[in-house]
Amino acid sequence: MFDNKYKEIEASSKGNYLEKGSKFISYAIKVKTNTEVKEKLDKIKKIEKSANHYCYAYVLHPDKSATYFNDDGEPRSTAGKPILGQIQSHDLTNILIIVVRYFGGTKLGVSGLIRSYKNAAKDAIKNSKIIINEIKEVYSLEFNFEKINTIMKIIKANNIDIINKKFDSICFMEIKITKNKSDEMLNKLKENLIGLKIKYIKTI
Repeated sequence: MFDNKYKEIEASSKGNYLEKGSKFISYAIKVKTNTEVKEKLDKIKKIEKSANHYCYAYVLHPDKSATYFNDDGEPRSTAGKPILGQIQSHDLTNILIIVVRYFGGTKLGVSGLIRSYKNAAKDAIKNSKIIINEIKEVYSLEFNFEKINTIMKIIKANNIDIINKKFDSICFMEIKITKNKSDEMLNKLKENLIGLKIKYIKTI
């Protein structure tokens, strides 16, 4: 179970933090998939090709079901974990934060590293605009053509979004429904459309 709303950043942003000569540059990036995470990480490695470490963390999906962090050679849990901590403390999802470090010649110790990666990540988030989205569910509908007027009337009356549609003797439609209203809307469709086939596709 999770809330009907989630927070994410509107667009990518940067931040930075300095500690005893070491420079930490942070990138907060909006992502939706593991593939995007890899692509964005590879891109930052090319941009910051002289950096000593590329530490990162991400959270994906409206229910925040995918989380991961990587210390990239820094002592265990001194880099990726504090980055992830900032994502979670701001209650964000669909976000990747990469913090690259340029070593300044002085070792920072465990507490210094944790503080630096935390503050760098925090600065990138501070420079972002955070937006709130409603969680929605996508369903496919299959029904006979003679039912089209009935189904369109229900969809329009309840402000249901149509994603795709194909009208023939057998009609197909993909709709998007706010999660907290999905049960009510699906029951209404079933009550008025005998023989309607409904299939859950995904949550967005």
